[in-house]
Amino acid sequence: MLPHDSIENFIGYLRDQKGYSLHTIRNYHTDLRHFSQFLASRETSQDSKRDDHEIDRVDPAAIREYLGSLYGSLARSTIARKLSALRSFFRFQEKKGLSRSNPAADIQTPKLEKYIPGYLPVDEVFRLLQRPKRDKLLGLRDLAIMEMLYSCGIRVSELEALNISSIDFEERLVKVVGKGNKERIVPVGRQALKAVKDYLEATQSIRKRGSGCSRENPLFLNVRGGRLSVRSLGRIIKRYAREIGLSSDISPHSMRHSFATHLLEGGADLRSVQELLGHVSLSTTQKYTHVSLDRLMEVYDKAHPRS
Repeated sequence: MLPHDSIENFIGYLRDQKGYSLHTIRNYHTDLRHFSQFLASRETSQDSKRDDHEIDRVDPAAIREYLGSLYGSLARSTIARKLSALRSFFRFQEKKGLSRSNPAADIQTPKLEKYIPGYLPVDEVFRLLQRPKRDKLLGLRDLAIMEMLYSCGIRVSELEALNISSIDFEERLVKVVGKGNKERIVPVGRQALKAVKDYLEATQSIRKRGSGCSRENPLFLNVRGGRLSVRSLGRIIKRYAREIGLSSDISPHSMRHSFATHLLEGGADLRSVQELLGHVSLSTTQKYTHVSLDRLMEVYDKAHPRS
C-alpha cells in the first residue's frame, strides 16, 4: 500500500502550492487510493512480506500491471489521468527524498482516441434557451444558468464558483477563476445579463432572509439557499435537453463546445477563442476547428456542382 500520510501530504501540496482545481484534486486523491488498494490486493495474492510503508517497493512492473487491469473497464483518457496522478505523486516523493526514483516516469501514456467535441446547432441552443418558464423562480434561475454557459463559454465548475461580484454589469464582463486558480476576464452578452438581472431581482427576498445579498455571495442558489453544485447544474441542463427531445449526452460542457464552435463558424480567430475558453495550449482549442471543417465539407458537398 501507499502510506496514507504520503498521499495526504501530496494532495495538500497540489491544493496549497500548485493551486490545482478541486475537481483535479478529487480525481488524483481517488486515483492514488485506488492504486494503493491494488497494491494491497497484489501483495496479499503474492503472500508478500514486504514493508507496505516503503514507497521504494513500488516498481514499474507493478504500475504496468495496475494499468493493464484497467483496460476494458475504463476509457483510455481515464487511464492516462491515473498514470499522470502516479507520475506526479512519485515525482513529489522523489523531490522530498522519500523515493530514490520515479517508477512511473518511463511508462508510456496510452494513445488517446481522437475526440471531437459534441455541440448543438444554433437553432437547438435557442430552443433550449426558450424552454425555462419565465414566470417561475426556478425557470428564471435555469435560464440565467444556460444563458451564462452559452454566452461566456465557461466551464461548469467556473459557473458554480461565480459570486454576484464576479459580474461587472456596466462593462459587461465576468471575472472567472479557471483551472490552476487562474483568473481571466470574459465578455458576457446582453441577453445573458438580462437573464441574470431578472434572476437576482426575483431572489432578493430569499437572499435577504439568508444574508445572501452581499456581492461576495453565490450567484446561483439551490432550493436551500446554498451554492448550486456542479452535479445539480449538470442535471438542470440534461433535464431541459430531454424535454425538447435532445440527446441524453447533452451537458453543460456541450454549451461550452457550442459557444466555441459558433464563434469559429462566425469568423472568430483561434487565438481569441483560446483566450475566451481559458486554454493554456492552442492545440486544445484547435479541436474545435475539426467541427467547423466538417461543417464546411458538408456545405461544400451539398452546394458545389462538381463535389
